[in-house]
Amino acid sequence: MTQDNNPKIHLLPNLMTAGNLFCGFAATLSILHGALHEHDGNMDLADDKFHMAIWLILASCIFDMLDGRLARLSGSESPFGREFDSLADVVSFGVAPALMVYRIVLHEFPRSGWIIASIYLICGALRLARFNCLAADNSANANREFRGFPIPAAAGLVASLTHFMLWLAQGERHLGNFKWVLPGLLLFLSWMMFSGFRYPSFKGINWKTTRSIHRFLGIVIVLILTITYYQWMPFVLFLSYLLYGFLRPFLSQKMQEEIEDELEEDAPKHP
Repeated sequence: MTQDNNPKIHLLPNLMTAGNLFCGFAATLSILHGALHEHDGNMDLADDKFHMAIWLILASCIFDMLDGRLARLSGSESPFGREFDSLADVVSFGVAPALMVYRIVLHEFPRSGWIIASIYLICGALRLARFNCLAADNSANANREFRGFPIPAAAGLVASLTHFMLWLAQGERHLGNFKWVLPGLLLFLSWMMFSGFRYPSFKGINWKTTRSIHRFLGIVIVLILTITYYQWMPFVLFLSYLLYGFLRPFLSQKMQEEIEDELEEDAPKHP
């Protein structure tokens, strides 16, 4: 391949994607280290490693959001960035959450446990591939909304729920009967990623977006609550987004526009 045929790599957006991939890989290593500490009987270190993995997955969600924003603000969206983003998402939002749930509960069922984790990973990868195909075809639906639950939100829901349950268990590694929620959640999210439910991309919100003082204060309050009650607020936010897909068909067009603030000319970068 000649120099002229090499794809252009835009620095800042792809640095954010690299941060996403790094956090996903670090989360995977943290889960493996936690399993080793657990095997050695050092439950305190194992607990710390699992908590670190959760925060790294949530950090990947933030990097995933930032790379698309920077790409659109700088006008540097590209096929290379879309493919790189999907490859990073497979690790951060596919491998890491599946491995985490497998290590927490599914390893107790060696035959069926790995199958459940694999189903989530495969469905996530297929969903990313489908999104890239739709984006390459300049699909109008891909430009305005997601078809099916997006995989970053699925991973964020799994990680935030795990953190919430660990907090309810007072930081203990063993979750008791709560842990049985996680395998069912993985299978449910696997189906949701290929469901017909439509989710807003919120990619129309940018630096030019205006809001009334009341709605601005509402957003500020949500941010303050998220920082203050970090043990459970991320789970509430991801769960609310999941449930919105079920409620959205019953809302009027005007209400949808007020909630989503979509601009049709803005296209989402992330699946």
